[in-house]
Amino acid sequence: MIVCGDDALAHRLATELRDVYRARVTLVLPGSASPAGGPRRSAPRQGRAAALLGRVSAAVTGGPPAPGADPHRLEADALTGEVLESAGVAGAAALALVHDDDETNIHAALAARRLNPGLRLVIRLYNRRLGQHLEQLLDQAALVALPDLDPATADASTTVLSDADTAAPALAATAIAGTSKIVHADGLLLRAAERTPSGRGTADPGLCTLALLSATVSDPGGEEGSDSSGTAGPQLLPDPQAVSAATGRGTIVLEAVARNRPAPPSGRPAGRGRPLSEFFSRRLRWSVAVTGLAVCALALASWLISGGHLLHAAYVTLLDLFAINDPALDESAGRQVLQLLTGLVGLALLPLLVAGALEALGAFRSASALRRPPRGLSGHVVLLGLGKVGTRVLAQLRDLDIPVVCVEESLEARGVALARRLRVPTVIGDVTQEGVLEAAKTHRARSLLALTSSDTTNLEAALYARTVKADLRVALRLYDDDFAAAVFRTLRTTHPHALTRSRSVSHLAAPAFAGAMMGRQILGAIPVERRVLVFAALTVAGHPQLEGRTVEAAFRPGAWRVLALDTTEPAERRPDLGVPRPADGEQRPTGLVWDLRPDYVLRPEDRVVLAATRQGLAELQPQPPTAVH
Repeated sequence: MIVCGDDALAHRLATELRDVYRARVTLVLPGSASPAGGPRRSAPRQGRAAALLGRVSAAVTGGPPAPGADPHRLEADALTGEVLESAGVAGAAALALVHDDDETNIHAALAARRLNPGLRLVIRLYNRRLGQHLEQLLDQAALVALPDLDPATADASTTVLSDADTAAPALAATAIAGTSKIVHADGLLLRAAERTPSGRGTADPGLCTLALLSATVSDPGGEEGSDSSGTAGPQLLPDPQAVSAATGRGTIVLEAVARNRPAPPSGRPAGRGRPLSEFFSRRLRWSVAVTGLAVCALALASWLISGGHLLHAAYVTLLDLFAINDPALDESAGRQVLQLLTGLVGLALLPLLVAGALEALGAFRSASALRRPPRGLSGHVVLLGLGKVGTRVLAQLRDLDIPVVCVEESLEARGVALARRLRVPTVIGDVTQEGVLEAAKTHRARSLLALTSSDTTNLEAALYARTVKADLRVALRLYDDDFAAAVFRTLRTTHPHALTRSRSVSHLAAPAFAGAMMGRQILGAIPVERRVLVFAALTVAGHPQLEGRTVEAAFRPGAWRVLALDTTEPAERRPDLGVPRPADGEQRPTGLVWDLRPDYVLRPEDRVVLAATRQGLAELQPQPPTAVH
């Protein structure tokens, strides 16, 4: 296996392949990588505390592992075809291109496909649409170069993934207790919901229980356990007996499965039909309404006094209102009084028209500007950082209709345009400077998501936010999982009544990238505290743990569990896993079936969707072919 990258994801992926899949790995690093081989980080902020924390973080994340445990490393200033050849791409089983720059990954993927048409490619791209086109292009190139290549193998030869898309649902769900964790699975949408612990018995298991959390009734915050936490951590894919005995314990359940259809188009174009409140103030609207009522009253009085038709009386009143009618010198006293009153109302109407024009002009000029947080805003989520990950998290939170206030240091950040388009209040400033978090109404916020690219900035902002609101729910993005666990324990001890969560984007994304390198269709991954649960699709043939067994017998607690069955004929299967359809009487079910019978025997031609742990997925994988040197 060859991994090419320049940040924490590359190191995490190489470790995942080495430790979980026992694969031989060559890690290609840029020539400017740190001597210790750790991921590059943003420069720490000024101040003794931040500088010290930066050195500690670098020591924790950048320290070399035990002697002899490192993958083979190769440094290169540019990822050219010659560098790929020297890394052994001609005899490699798979190549992962996980540079943070999309253009670098695309150029390297084209060169690798030319050097080894049968190579399995896993590419990290932020641009979703470009990724779909690139997959088709590279697969077609493989079929042209190798006409005898099995089309089924070609479908898995190129996989485009995004670490931001993988981690964003988990980070968004961390900000809100009980928020669903969404997995978009190639045409399907799986929703896994976190159920808070209750002392009234076990919670509704939904379609199935995916995990038992460390959170309990007596300790709702839990221990944020990891793979090394033992019994104190979460329990993935528990058996029915463990679920029945888990009274008062938090759970994650598979709540619903639906076809992932695009949102139906609305009747009006996006961005049209904004409410009047965005153009005219409430005071101006009330003034116009009162003036309109006064004009109607004057028109009615004119009709009662002068007689005639009501429309004629309204017409005369409007002429008096705009001062274009002749003076009522020869008419009755009542008519003269009404004309004077109408003239006074007309004088009051003039400043209202001017004010309305100025407010509308200001609203149009500020339509492309960033909104400031409203004065009375409360119960919102403060999102720090609008980079790649922050942008995806912002879109997730808005899809859930959760109010958000963003804080970003640079107007040139990727997510600023999205915040402007979604009319999300945004504060431009350094989150470590005094007054910035106050401007985001942190003291009235529901939770804080610190998602900048600097560990020190995220931690400093979280600590400062604790001084603003001691019980604030905080979730931090930290690179190293061990460092994140240490931060969690420290903040939990310091603020026992406040919920703190720390997440590593590379830790969440690495299992999906590693599974794709092993040739499996990875549908998504969800975090279970500090562990990861992976959803994958595979064919039963060649897996003795599944082939010829019933669905109930194929379930291995703590390792894997069959969730769905695609029993469509192989020649008729769709790449997006088809449409869920129930079984029809005694006939063999067709399509994707989620309500599985425990006694259904898995056939070699069946394709299943399963949830698996990292170790469980590795056990289900065939051994990678030996690399040629």
